Amino acid sequence: MSTTTSPFGEAELTDPWVALEPGADPAEHARMLRRAHETFTEAGTVPRPVRPVVADSWRRSARAGVGPDGTADVELMDGDLGAYRAEHPLARVMPLFRELLGTFAADGEHLLAVCDAHGRLLWVEGHPSTRRRAGRMNFVPGARWAETSVGTNAPGTAVAVDRPVQVFAAEHFIRRVQPWTCAAAPVHDPRSGRVLGAVDITGGDGLAHPHSLGFVQAVARAAESHLALLAPEQPVLGTPELTALGRDEAQLRVEGRRIRLSRRHSEILVLLARHPEGLSGDELLCALYEDESVPPVTLRAELARLRRLLGPTLLASRPYRLTVPVESDVAVVERRLETGAVIAAAAAYAGPLLPGSQAPTVVRLRRRIADGLRTALIARRDPDLLADWAHAAWGEDDLDVWRALAAVRPTAAVRARLASLEAELAAPPAWSRSAVR
Repeated sequence: MSTTTSPFGEAELTDPWVALEPGADPAEHARMLRRAHETFTEAGTVPRPVRPVVADSWRRSARAGVGPDGTADVELMDGDLGAYRAEHPLARVMPLFRELLGTFAADGEHLLAVCDAHGRLLWVEGHPSTRRRAGRMNFVPGARWAETSVGTNAPGTAVAVDRPVQVFAAEHFIRRVQPWTCAAAPVHDPRSGRVLGAVDITGGDGLAHPHSLGFVQAVARAAESHLALLAPEQPVLGTPELTALGRDEAQLRVEGRRIRLSRRHSEILVLLARHPEGLSGDELLCALYEDESVPPVTLRAELARLRRLLGPTLLASRPYRLTVPVESDVAVVERRLETGAVIAAAAAYAGPLLPGSQAPTVVRLRRRIADGLRTALIARRDPDLLADWAHAAWGEDDLDVWRALAAVRPTAAVRARLASLEAELAAPPAWSRSAVR
């Protein structure tokens, strides 16, 4: 990771997802990129100063058979385009996109574009003369701008890697697109975490600035929040809902009732929700109790009380199991992490699983979920997501996250907190110091 020096004399880490380092000459950098692009198209090697995200995209583009002199195909036209747009989930946030990006695009002679998860442009709006120029390369509604069709470009690459990305000049794979600069961010379904598409801002060299990437990323997040408000996440009608993250006593919502569970009942339901095939009494005993001498009658008494609480039809025995599928916030976070939807996973994570529980299996599951999410956040290097974790009760002493945050947002407050944590970990424990004296 390289560093640059800010006007204030402080070293700043270069963001690999931003096209130009602060202070770089856009014209000179564009010339170097053109030479690098020619080297790649002729020899298949990627020389410096091509960023890794762009180099990887060029290789994917070449493997997909994209040629540097190609052009986008228009797949949806007229009535087909109108019907598809009307039914697409992102149609519900187009007013928000126009409110947040429309004036910026029009005043700066840029374009606001929105694509679907396949890289098809659904809306392209903005300055009239810029739209006419873009139309000559088929950057128009209905055209397919996936990486596999036209190579490296911000909306297509953002969808491909599920990351906000900026593409400058000859970083574009197709030559006729190289006079342009664009920044795009994926937008996710707040319920499932799947990528719905991307929001993009396209224009000239003036967009080759870190602020444009941050801006479009903030707009994508606002859209996800708005979609969540329009259609709150709910399981299939009638499916019981278990909420166990960030609370010592879980809550079960079933048939219009909200049932607050004891700590032990919370642990039992978390385990049974994860094992729809059921668990034997011995398996539950091992999962719940560290003390192997706990008699089976203790567990049977807990299960009898839980059955009375839930009603006679929800909990069965031999093996112990739930008679209907139960959706849980734990499963939501795990599914989103598995699909790489880190932003959506972080949004669903309300805190550690049953933080007061000492049940062995719950402890392992709690650690696995938290470690999986924090590892994904550190890898993603998103300063806002890292800050959310670091300032939460469960992350305030997380040294790895604070180090990652300091790398991407080295403010005085962040550096001070990091220094304090490192000093605390380096100091010997109090009992050791007193023993020495």
